[in-house]
Amino acid sequence: MNDIENNYAANFKHGQTDELVTVIIPLYNRCKYIEETINSVLNQTYQKVELIVVDDGSTDGSFEIALRLSELNNFVVITHPNRINKGQSAAINLGLQQSKGEYIAILDSDDLFEVDKLERQVEFLVKNLDVGLVYGLGEAIDENGKLLYEIGSDYHLKSNSPSEILLDCYFLLPQNALARRNSYEKVGFFNESYRAAQDHDMLIRLAESARVALLTEKVFKYRRHSESISSNGQMARWNNGFTILEKAAARYPYKRNIIRKRKAVIHYRLGIEYYKIKRLTKAAAHFMLSIAYDPVRALKVLIRLDKSS
Repeated sequence: MNDIENNYAANFKHGQTDELVTVIIPLYNRCKYIEETINSVLNQTYQKVELIVVDDGSTDGSFEIALRLSELNNFVVITHPNRINKGQSAAINLGLQQSKGEYIAILDSDDLFEVDKLERQVEFLVKNLDVGLVYGLGEAIDENGKLLYEIGSDYHLKSNSPSEILLDCYFLLPQNALARRNSYEKVGFFNESYRAAQDHDMLIRLAESARVALLTEKVFKYRRHSESISSNGQMARWNNGFTILEKAAARYPYKRNIIRKRKAVIHYRLGIEYYKIKRLTKAAAHFMLSIAYDPVRALKVLIRLDKSS
């Protein structure tokens, strides 16, 4: 771990309560969705839940909605001093500092838990003491809740090794995962210097220190809409990918070919983003680097594109 992560780990306030699950919702300007998101936690079949909503300086009425619901349902709403905006990582870290649960779940403020998500995942972790984090299947929905596509149909093909997770980051840490508290204590808090890709950084750090397992049940709904972070922050996400990869390589004994293949993925994704905004020279440069780092995979992508055209 770097100095920042070491400081996070040292400052993590352990407050374990038997079988309690802490759910942290980092909230920023999601007035259209936050009530439904909160209700998906309040309506869980698993009852021993501590809900912490951390407002990150919302200006659209989201904070007031959360406060109103908290008065009716007895959960915690907290903010940064002066209600400043510090980014999602800082909001989650504030929630972690306040948490008391033996298990930790994080839910983006526009996504949803299936009603039995926590019950199923707590049961899995109780039965599998060697597992530090469990994730499940899900579905993507639009802004009105309409099904777009299933998520995770090929998860059973994955080994969940740190190398595989580093390479493809194939499941979503916030929405579909439940982790033991001590898994977070081992790796420290989210890195607040990242305003994008902080979920990938945390996911690989957790995978490096704890066994990861799949629960083959649908546990979450991932909302796709025009204002989502995933829609607006892709360029920053993939640029941060180089820094995250560099730190991972210094921290864990990944094989050289895995590092090269991950670089190929990042360059390919950046090529796509530059192509979208018509910066074709930059796009071509990233595509060429992607081919250089992993020519076999690049060929497979070209063949697949050719077949689909």
